Amino acid sequence: MGRSLRIAMISEHASPAAVLGSTDAGGQNVYVDELSRHLGRLGVQVDVFTRRDAPDLPEVLPWAPNVRIVHVAAGPPAPLPKDELWPLMPLFRDRMLEWLRRNGLRYDVIHGHFWMSGWVAIELRRRLSVPVVQLFHALGTTKQRHQGSADTSPSARIAVERQIVREVDRVIAQCPAERAELLRDYAADAARLVSIAAAVNPQRFRPVPRAWARAQLGLPLERPIITYVGRMLPRKDVRNIVRALALLVREGVAPAPLLLLVGGETADADPRATPEIGVLQRLTTELGVRDLVRFTGKRQPDELYLFYGAADVVVTTPWYEPFGLTPLEAMACARPVIGAAVGGIRFTVRHGVTGWLVPPRDPQALAVCLRRALSQPDLRLRMGRAARRRVLRAFTWPLTARRTLALYEALATHQAQAEPAALAVNG
Repeated sequence: MGRSLRIAMISEHASPAAVLGSTDAGGQNVYVDELSRHLGRLGVQVDVFTRRDAPDLPEVLPWAPNVRIVHVAAGPPAPLPKDELWPLMPLFRDRMLEWLRRNGLRYDVIHGHFWMSGWVAIELRRRLSVPVVQLFHALGTTKQRHQGSADTSPSARIAVERQIVREVDRVIAQCPAERAELLRDYAADAARLVSIAAAVNPQRFRPVPRAWARAQLGLPLERPIITYVGRMLPRKDVRNIVRALALLVREGVAPAPLLLLVGGETADADPRATPEIGVLQRLTTELGVRDLVRFTGKRQPDELYLFYGAADVVVTTPWYEPFGLTPLEAMACARPVIGAAVGGIRFTVRHGVTGWLVPPRDPQALAVCLRRALSQPDLRLRMGRAARRRVLRAFTWPLTARRTLALYEALATHQAQAEPAALAVNG
């Protein structure tokens, strides 16, 4: 049945076609892009509905075999912060319904990504009687717990998320921590939770010789290198890594490591465009490690393997992380990862096997772990190889796509069996 399925994905702020690395363009964009492409290769027809954020975008953009992006005119055709999109969702719903009717399309399953798209999805479910799958990518209760007054989410978010959990047919949890949060904070029905991990592309993120990667990037061949890849936001707590580096220097670790910080809104690491870069630059100066930190600015997925490959160890220590794709990218590049023991990182990084887990907001613990990692090249090599094996075994997009397709097929089959029965009762 899978080859005849037609799926509507809704991803209101995260288009597969977006340039990655900016504040609102990250893991969700990658997820929707990779999942839709791999479903298309399995013969599934996928339409991804996202908000038009530029005036020159076509209404329908052919994206990959069997995959199209449909740009929905809701609000100004310009980029807007995702937290400002909530008032536009009724219009998004209406314009999407108009497009479906105009094109005479009916979908077997609607798949909502993020909470605002989930609201649109359950609105369509009521009108079209189509089963809905929801993937939140991040949960409002968790964000509020960790960010407090810094959380800029609309006030309706958590109530809407609870409504979505009650009404959709299935909710996908990407890791055990997310499943636990759905059960604890949202009273989710365990029977309607499905565990399907996100993934990484092991052809794009691949091992290369460390010396070769450093030569390509103009980096020193002998100095230890610590790498961070990701968005430059306070919750990612890159400041924690800088503080740990300063502790290593203070303790006399020699040679002093170079810290490579990859990310930002622009390719030239502009502190005006990315305020967190300005905060980090000032911090490096205050701590006396400015000469040991390189800001690369935004880099795109096809070149990231070089930055991972140049590293001795990759570090990511956010306050919270719903899933986190960058640890998997580093692991696919056969590099050990030191990660904060939060969210999805606790699931992807195997402590003592593919890397280490440390408490968040604890530069001393991170410094201890970094010192151990940088002093044991043979251990780093073994961990890197184990990390690559773990990715190939459990975190590839073909595997995620097959599991997701099986979920779609089960829901579509159930819907197809239920409709004749409903007609018989009502007839």
